Order: sequence, then structure tokens, then C-alpha cells
Amino acid sequence: MLNKAELKENLSKSVAEITFNKVDGSVRKMHCTLMTDHLPQVISKEQVAHVPRVQTDDVLAVWDLDNRDWRSFRLDSITNVNYIGVVNYIRGNRV
Repeated sequence: MLNKAELKENLSKSVAEITFNKVDGSVRKMHCTLMTDHLPQVISKEQVAHVPRVQTDDVLAVWDLDNRDWRSFRLDSITNVNYIGVVNYIRGNRV
């Protein structure tokens, strides 16, 4: 399993394409980050509902750049992490 603290640190500095297995067994690729420049300024009640309220070492909440919403995944479900970087990802479009 990935180190949560290291993953959070890297996502606070870059964008990543994370591939993981969803609970239903399907595979999902998500472009996400924790960079403050990409996070919403105001968090609505709907967005708060997606952020895990209980901190756990097993789950990480991130900002999904394509869907522009909070998403979370289990760390043990991650199959690949590809750090894209800020320069290569502008407003949800890879350049």
C-alpha cells in the first residue's frame, strides 16, 4: 500500500493521474490534486458530503479535476500513480 503522507505531500505539489479499482470492481482513472490553487474557494454542503469525516489511514479525499468535485478512494485499491505536474495540466486539459 502507498504511504498516505507521501501521496498527500506529492499531490499538494502536483497533479496526478491515479488508477484504482472501485468498490464495484471497475477500474477508474482520475486526474486529481490537493494543490490549493485548484481547490474550490467555497465548499458547498454537497461537496462537504463527499469529504470523509473520519480520518483514516486507508482512504484519501482528493479534488477530481475532470469532475470538479471531491472524490475519495482506498489506498489499497490504487494500481498506478502517474504524476503529471502543473505545467502539463491546465484546467482539466492535458497539454
